[in-house]
Amino acid sequence: MDSLRVYASTMRPCFCVCAHPSTPTSSYKTHLRFVLPSLLPLRPLRLRLPPPISALSSPQTQTRDQEQEQGNGNPSSVSMDRKVRLQVRLDHQVQFGDHVVVRGSAKELGSWNKNVPLNWTENGWVCNLEFRGTDHIEFKFVTVKKDSTLVWEGGENRVLKLPVAGNFTTVATWDATQQNLELQPCDDQPQLQEEVGNAYDAATSSVSEKAEPSPFVGQWQGKPVSFMRSNEHRSHETHMKWDTSGLHGVPLKLVQADQNARNWWRKLDIVRDIIAEGLQGEDRLEALLYSAIYLKWINTGQITCFEDGGHHRPNRHAEISRLIFRELERHTTRKDISPQEVLVIRKIHPCLPSFKAEFTASVPLTRIRDIAHRNDIPHDLKLQIKHTIQNKLHRNAGPEDLVATEAMLAKITKNPGEYSEPFVKEFKIFHLELKDFFNAGSLAEQLESIQESMDEYGISALNSFLECKKNMDTAAESTAATEDVIKLLFKTMESLNVLRETIVKGLESGLRNDAPDSAIAMRQKWRLCEIGLEDYSFVLLSRFLNELEVVGGASWLAANVQSKNVNMWNDPLGALIIGIHQLKLSGWKPEECGAIENELIAWSKRGLNEREGNEDGKTIWTLRLKATLDRSKRLTDEYTEELLKIFPQKVEILGKALGIPENSVRTYTEAEIRAGVIFQVSKLSTLLLKAVRSTLGSQGWDVLVPGAALGKLVQVERIVPGSLPSSVEEPIILVVNKADGDEEVTAAGRNIVGVILQQELPHLSHLGVRARQAIVFVTCEDEENVADIQRLIGSYVRLEASTAGVNLKLSSLVGTDDNSSIRSSSDDNVSGVEVPSFSSSRIANSDQIKSASSGGVILLPDAEIQTSGAKAAACGRLSSLSEVSDKVYSDQGVPASFRVPSGAVLPFGSMELELEKSNSTEAFRSILEKIETAKLEGGELDDLCHQLQELISSLKLRKEMIESIGKIFPSNAHLIVRSSANVEDLAGMSAAGLYESIPNVSPSNPTVFANAVSKVWASLYTRRAVLSRRAAGVPQKEASMAVLIQEMLSPDLSFVLHTVSPTKQDNNLVEAEIASGLGETLASGTRGTPWRLSSGKFDGQVQTLAFANLSEELLVRGAGPADGEVIRLIVDYSKKPLTVDSAFRRQLGQRLCAVGFFLERKFGCPQDVEGCLVGKDIFIVQTRPQPL
Repeated sequence: MDSLRVYASTMRPCFCVCAHPSTPTSSYKTHLRFVLPSLLPLRPLRLRLPPPISALSSPQTQTRDQEQEQGNGNPSSVSMDRKVRLQVRLDHQVQFGDHVVVRGSAKELGSWNKNVPLNWTENGWVCNLEFRGTDHIEFKFVTVKKDSTLVWEGGENRVLKLPVAGNFTTVATWDATQQNLELQPCDDQPQLQEEVGNAYDAATSSVSEKAEPSPFVGQWQGKPVSFMRSNEHRSHETHMKWDTSGLHGVPLKLVQADQNARNWWRKLDIVRDIIAEGLQGEDRLEALLYSAIYLKWINTGQITCFEDGGHHRPNRHAEISRLIFRELERHTTRKDISPQEVLVIRKIHPCLPSFKAEFTASVPLTRIRDIAHRNDIPHDLKLQIKHTIQNKLHRNAGPEDLVATEAMLAKITKNPGEYSEPFVKEFKIFHLELKDFFNAGSLAEQLESIQESMDEYGISALNSFLECKKNMDTAAESTAATEDVIKLLFKTMESLNVLRETIVKGLESGLRNDAPDSAIAMRQKWRLCEIGLEDYSFVLLSRFLNELEVVGGASWLAANVQSKNVNMWNDPLGALIIGIHQLKLSGWKPEECGAIENELIAWSKRGLNEREGNEDGKTIWTLRLKATLDRSKRLTDEYTEELLKIFPQKVEILGKALGIPENSVRTYTEAEIRAGVIFQVSKLSTLLLKAVRSTLGSQGWDVLVPGAALGKLVQVERIVPGSLPSSVEEPIILVVNKADGDEEVTAAGRNIVGVILQQELPHLSHLGVRARQAIVFVTCEDEENVADIQRLIGSYVRLEASTAGVNLKLSSLVGTDDNSSIRSSSDDNVSGVEVPSFSSSRIANSDQIKSASSGGVILLPDAEIQTSGAKAAACGRLSSLSEVSDKVYSDQGVPASFRVPSGAVLPFGSMELELEKSNSTEAFRSILEKIETAKLEGGELDDLCHQLQELISSLKLRKEMIESIGKIFPSNAHLIVRSSANVEDLAGMSAAGLYESIPNVSPSNPTVFANAVSKVWASLYTRRAVLSRRAAGVPQKEASMAVLIQEMLSPDLSFVLHTVSPTKQDNNLVEAEIASGLGETLASGTRGTPWRLSSGKFDGQVQTLAFANLSEELLVRGAGPADGEVIRLIVDYSKKPLTVDSAFRRQLGQRLCAVGFFLERKFGCPQDVEGCLVGKDIFIVQTRPQPL
């Protein structure tokens, strides 16, 4: 394979052309290597900006019949280009997640069989079509719902008679199929658009190279321009209505201020006042959010700016903008700034005017005054310029002035030669100045404005990018050869990366308090250029995605993997690396982006080997890549989730209060999601994941608990007790949007027989383990499968899950007895291994506990189930078994040796003794008795649980007890305080993760240590724990808590292993899930996938089932304080041996199998084992009967 050239931020621009291997489908001779060896034979990109939808009158168009009548077929009488290019806009909006397509009679419209997609914009759905040799078309618009169902517009087919040739636009209305569509001619050549509504759309055609229309105006949704001959502004004002009902805090302050702020500078001052209040945390984010929404609606004309009778020159606006900018920069450099705040601040910057020296002068923008008094233009035009632009601008400047100026520019340049050349030239210069004031210039104009402030390297990077961009734009309008376009595309991406990295580094220094005004103004320009480059990366990635779909998309990529030709993946992975790097530069989880970037580069460089150890190389390559692609998709999903969390409600509140059109409110968040580079990264990740899943044959399903279940399909956000109506008694299969990994399924409803979770989850997480005792459990992340599931919500279905796959189909409910739901794994006997079942008689009762408790500390080897609980007793036995484990070997000679951390136990009754000492026993018993019958409704149970936890958390462990514990462990030891209740770690009642564990404490800090013990005691009475015992039929008074204290380790890896494969139900296989760092990341079900290995007990065969992609690892610093806290670090799996070293994977898998099989035999039943790897030593910290 050709050598890899990796992009690094410290490198200078370097463009390399390498030989391209010949392929049957390509005549490539050379190809650019950007980030990765690039071998993909793609067609030329054809992304161009759309023509405007014209409302101007124009000559009558000719149909083909008319042309033949008038021209008698003479080719000279018609255009040589007999193509009809048509831009169609459907003035209609749909629910978020739905989209619109068109189907019709012509092949360009899918011949009624295929969907032709429309692109979303805030003004409706748009597509660009090209017809040749067609005199009329029939068509209809169709809404494609989230669940893939089609909703056709009503009425007869639309019929449109086409002209002979030319470029046209038309606007249609949903369901108005009898409407006569008016074709408006466009003078410009057709311009295809891949994504409509981005920052490079323009509302009018370019008038000259030096007078580009502003993208600012392209987003205008306010009143259309009216040229005035006198001061008629007030007569053109629209009446606004404000509604402050139900408002409080920031939105109330903003809306009340807006009622008295008619013009733009006063509205800017509202924002300055709101964000400069010194708010903290959520209040600060709220202020930024409302400011961003408010400013966007002002800049798009949906909040109208009026004159107020005063004279406020543009310098007033510039001064306020500088104050806002300084405050935003101050926020940006705060150490406690959240990712959400970074995201929102980036949306505010483009809404602020410039405060360069020429705009803060006492009388700025005077050129328009001179233009309005010229003697070489008609008197009527003078009046229009004076009253529409000059007077308005100098009294109360606002965004509408730039709209009016561009409309005037279009008017005076429409007919060349109509007005004097010096006048037109001067007006164009003024137009550039005004765009500069509104920070509304094109990307090229913005970049040219910062050139003077850059060093030699920066100037070189800037010029390189501008040259690439110019060539890219030219190539998009031409029929350049495929290899030239692809090479130029990646060269442009690389030059953008280098330039943006340079600008970001320049902004990292922060803004000094004594910085001169000129430096602050230039910093604003740098900030806007950096944001503009992110927007342009959106365009480039969009072009690349178009071409990838053309060559076959996911199916084409999957076919190349099957033939082991993974070189064809280099371009798509290179594009994804570029997109991830752009997110990193934007400040969205930069460490996570960096880790994903490194992994993608490493996997691309590594390539596909025939074998990796004893495993198939193709499978390992695909699994490894899938882990990183899942992580990449998760990164984009989290961004989208944050937008959906912080924007919609506030947009709705402010929109209602300010009278914003309902459509603008409804589409606001969708517009923000679709307009960002994150949208393209998400699309590319999804496409690549589809190819990977196709290769693996997984189709997005993952089986945690196999079996079959029959019930009604019900959707919930989370598994929460009380989320299901009490009236629902029939069997339920839940479709769950999100899970934390600690939920208790049976506590949410005894009639739940199956769960379909729409996110990834470790198989051996607490949730996964508990589910094994009651239900069938699968996860699904494939968008197409999720859409199929959505269609079945509310229906009775049968869910079948096995290693062969998952099947969900409609069914009829047989009855509500126990036979209506079926579990293939319901028996307690699996492959001949008997497991003792749970019964309440296995719980030590309160009298036994009282008599067993001596109030002292018990050493771990002496722990028994009656005094210390099953968990501590098992750890005590593990301590004894560890001494003989080094003499035991597997059939392959692999040692089963392990170690156990030293420990001690605060036995049952210790909490009750502290309650007696504090005279709290009576209060404790009173609340506990009420909890037994408390109802979920009305929050009764929640209140009682809270009271009981407060009471127990206030208990302070006796000083002599803490001193006794301190004598057992080394003085510098870090300890973990764990639960060992009499209602956990039992066969049939694991209660995995139900109770607290507090890491990183020490008796040397008595306060922190005592608080940790109290928290573990109190966790016996959380809402979830109480409901879990109710579901198991265990009286609350029978529950008691001992506390297990163990020396805390600093592991390299933590693992959970089951000695009977939970997915294959095979007692010959041990299955392990492994995470980096502490095991809490693994056991709690943190979003992501751990390493998953399957090992044969008798043949020593190790199979890799999944590679890890959990974003964080939890660690305890050995030299740090024992304060109950852990640190979180981002994981880069390209540096983890378990991912990159097949020999290490095999050795670890065999060792874990040997240890697990040894413990299974010693404890007499399948085991659920937790442990860790410290250096070369395996430590076991817990074992319990495995739920089957």
